[in-house]
Amino acid sequence: MSDISRQIWDMKYRFKAADGTPIDSEPGDTLARVALAASQAEVPDLRAHWAGEFAGALAGHKFLPAGRILAGAGTERNVTLFNCFVMGAIPDSMDGIFSHLREAALTLQQGGGIGYDFSTLRPQGAEVRGVGADASGPVSFMEVWDAMCRTIMSAGSRRGAMMATLACDHPDIEAFVDAKRTPGRLTMFNLSVLVSGAFMDAMKADGEWPLTFGGRVYRTVRARGLWDRIMRSTYETAEPGVIFIDRINAENNLAYCETIRATNPCGEQPLPPYGACLLGSINLARLVKQPFEDDAALDEAELARLTRTAVRLLDNVIDVSRFPLLEQRAEAMAKRRIGLGVTGLADALIFCRARYGAPESMGLIERWLSRLRDAAYRASVELAKEKGAFPLFDRDEYLARPNIQLLPQDIRDGIAAHGIRNGLLTSIAPTGTISLFAGNVSSGIEPVFAYSHTRKVLKPDGSSSSAEVEDFALRAFRARFGADAALPDYFVSAQTLSADDHLAVQAVAQKCVDSSISKTINVPRDISFEAFENIYLNAYALGCKGCTTYRPSAVRGAVLEVRDELPVQTGGAIPAPIENPIEPSLPLPLPPPRPRQEGGVVYMTQPLDRPEVLLGQTYKIKWADSDHAFYITINDIQADGRRRPFEIFINSKNMEAYAWTLGL
Repeated sequence: MSDISRQIWDMKYRFKAADGTPIDSEPGDTLARVALAASQAEVPDLRAHWAGEFAGALAGHKFLPAGRILAGAGTERNVTLFNCFVMGAIPDSMDGIFSHLREAALTLQQGGGIGYDFSTLRPQGAEVRGVGADASGPVSFMEVWDAMCRTIMSAGSRRGAMMATLACDHPDIEAFVDAKRTPGRLTMFNLSVLVSGAFMDAMKADGEWPLTFGGRVYRTVRARGLWDRIMRSTYETAEPGVIFIDRINAENNLAYCETIRATNPCGEQPLPPYGACLLGSINLARLVKQPFEDDAALDEAELARLTRTAVRLLDNVIDVSRFPLLEQRAEAMAKRRIGLGVTGLADALIFCRARYGAPESMGLIERWLSRLRDAAYRASVELAKEKGAFPLFDRDEYLARPNIQLLPQDIRDGIAAHGIRNGLLTSIAPTGTISLFAGNVSSGIEPVFAYSHTRKVLKPDGSSSSAEVEDFALRAFRARFGADAALPDYFVSAQTLSADDHLAVQAVAQKCVDSSISKTINVPRDISFEAFENIYLNAYALGCKGCTTYRPSAVRGAVLEVRDELPVQTGGAIPAPIENPIEPSLPLPLPPPRPRQEGGVVYMTQPLDRPEVLLGQTYKIKWADSDHAFYITINDIQADGRRRPFEIFINSKNMEAYAWTLGL
């Protein structure tokens, strides 16, 4: 195991006592703990058998449950095994708003990220009857959520994460779109606009677009102008993302019993109110036989076997997990949705000598993901025979859904006869951390970011460290052909691929995924605005459910940095002392000496008189994950024949640490 893989395991997934003493001695202990915990949902006579089956799937990182499962399963701690939740619809009242703030805090405290639709809150300036005041609008309440999330420390070392959505016809949509143009604002949120089909039609026709709330039209804007505003903000700040919400609801397996208005923080799970996000990924990079050879191919029989086991493991997690709220438990039990996906796709393509985004790779991706989808649905039908269908299963309604119509006939016949255990089964998560744990395989369906790069790793104390990492496929190639062997042309990276390559992969993958996909389209800094906008138009035309891009800018930092383009300082050198510091020209009057001891009493807490001018220095410190520097001023005083620190000032434009600095 590489150094960074072991570091990730130790920081994120290793079970430790409250005092930090390790309980899991090795990564294998962690996987055995997870397998045993998941088996507890089985009848007693089958638990040992399934613990062994689950352990076999986890061995060699062939199947990777999501981080909350790895960290929490079998620990008996009061944490959830679900990575994320979409919270309930926020009532448009002060009591309702703050009761939902409490729900959000409880969910974050147990380790779950959250998504919220703020479209239910009245716009800024709207009348609040009975109090003679105007509403402050949804963006102002998002600031409250943001401050709460900064204060709540998620279980373990996982940073709190939130998604906020707003409907494209909400009167405050422009303020929402512009909210993160100010560096350091709403840093705990990802933002996405819920874009409807009607809006896209109006935008293409350059028509008018009414902004409404509660049946009242507040004003009308040009749809094209609002679209341009969204695109300009995304071009400059990488937010907001765009969610094609009508398409999500139209293609939802469970549209007959739910309406979706938000997603989890990374976007791969559109969920109804109180919906829960349970994720796991098949590691395709571990399934390729004869890598780099002419006959290299994915082991499809092993893929099907792993998928069957993974579906059962995830279904069991629903039963053994804790939930922060009773409403979340009820929702999860009623529909039993899971999100099984893949990671290591780009590395698997490299092993098969297929260039990411090229036509030959499209055929492989569709073949692999359709095999996974079919195996997952077959496994869920078999589970329904054994354990029963999910409680809200309606045979006729379910079989009529678009995704179900695409399944092979034998699966549809099985659903008709026996039902299905899980309402939705497939989703593709970003898998950044678990992919590092698995040897730095490529993440999700993303291309390799860079074959050698520096990655920032967030530590439990809020600081970060940098680590050099090398891609899994590159290491295998070097081991096979030598360190000096030239890389073939199928070794492409996110830095060199076109946006069309990214979109082609996302679109073909979406055809095989019943939920959604977390996918970021990396574009160069110098891409034209017109070309950038076309990415979103093409994503809509190709049938994607959303679109997220990343264009480097001064506003946003980066978790991953390419070594050659973005060098980082790896040393921790102490700054050299300032030569000939400038002394203040004003005199420094000293307070008269005071006795340190009088009448047998030592005065340790008696305040000193502060001179008008003190000598000191100000240090500029760039803190991890902060968009602004912190300026720390330490002033000294001469008293009792000694010079010692007298006062400290901490200043920054960033409000993230305000509570802590105020508490000092």
